Amino acid sequence: MDAANEMIAAGDKILKLNIGNPTPFGFRTPDAILDAMNSNLVNAEGYSDSKGIDEAREAIIKYHASKGIEGVGMNDIYTGNGVSELIVMVMQGLLNNGDDVLVPAPDYPLWTAAVTLSGGNAIHYICDERSDWNPDIEDMRRKITDKTKAIVLINPNNPTGAVYPKEILMQIVELAREHELIIFSDEIYDRLLMDGVEHTSIASLCPDLFCITFNGLSKSHMVAGYRCGWMILSGDKSRVKGYIEGLNMLSSMRLCSNVQAQYIIKPALEIANSADPLLQPGGRVWEQREHIWSAMNSIPGLSAVKPKAAFYIFPKIDAAKFNIKDDEQFVLDLLRAKKILLVHGGGFHWEQPDHFRIVYLPELTVLKEATDKMAEFLTDYRQK
Repeated sequence: MDAANEMIAAGDKILKLNIGNPTPFGFRTPDAILDAMNSNLVNAEGYSDSKGIDEAREAIIKYHASKGIEGVGMNDIYTGNGVSELIVMVMQGLLNNGDDVLVPAPDYPLWTAAVTLSGGNAIHYICDERSDWNPDIEDMRRKITDKTKAIVLINPNNPTGAVYPKEILMQIVELAREHELIIFSDEIYDRLLMDGVEHTSIASLCPDLFCITFNGLSKSHMVAGYRCGWMILSGDKSRVKGYIEGLNMLSSMRLCSNVQAQYIIKPALEIANSADPLLQPGGRVWEQREHIWSAMNSIPGLSAVKPKAAFYIFPKIDAAKFNIKDDEQFVLDLLRAKKILLVHGGGFHWEQPDHFRIVYLPELTVLKEATDKMAEFLTDYRQK
């Protein structure tokens, strides 16, 4: 955000609670992963196959088979420079001008941007805060037309931290089956689960439907800067042969993904989830989640659904109480007054000016100081 950068340039110290990057907050890549990359630097010289090295793709197949996604071969795996690159790729390969894609609201904004950049229309379906931020199936149904090509899921969800139950996923499967839609499932946070919640890959529920599932290591293994992600194609490919040919062409056009990072995929998926102890009671992320959730519900005018995964919370602010007409202005006012940077709900395509996202990665003492400052700021705040 330009205002924050200007303040930093002027010498202000800003607490950035706007980006899910673990590294600035003291999280470190496990030694086993660093060792795997370092020991393979010589092997990583030169380009790889455009879809990735064999050992990485084999490990990806094995991992997703453990989640119930069967019938996936080596040619169904595409490694990427992070999932972001692959999201853009799948939309570029799929969409003609005027095609519609159902995208959640709130969403990770790259999905909407990728649809728009590719000539399509992102049609936002509502995720219902009153129902633990689960997708509103009837809203999805109302928004499907003959122009609709696909449904996007973000599960676990960024920015809400929701994890969708199997019953909801099955209803989405039925919609996709009825209207012959592709399912894109962004599951990058599937290993960052709390409170005994289990994650279900939607592709495991519909082997008859064509699905593309996205995942990676940046969050679960604290390697955000390595740019290491992948996607897998599963289900019935008989009706999408031309689309797959297009994906193969787009994959080849960028030659390959970061080869050095590909060498950490196998060891990372074989070792225990490096984030797991952090997500258990007493663990750092768990304790920070407990604090931020409690704090958001104790400040007059704020409320929040408890996130079940990842490290984001999407609180609701009483827009009438604080006279908020512009949620971006609210975030700017907080930034200038307390030097805390958040993202307004509109940044995630939430239409009402009554939400914002917090990344709760800072250590507990820092997070407590931040929430105290927010409470102080809101004591007499009214938007002008």
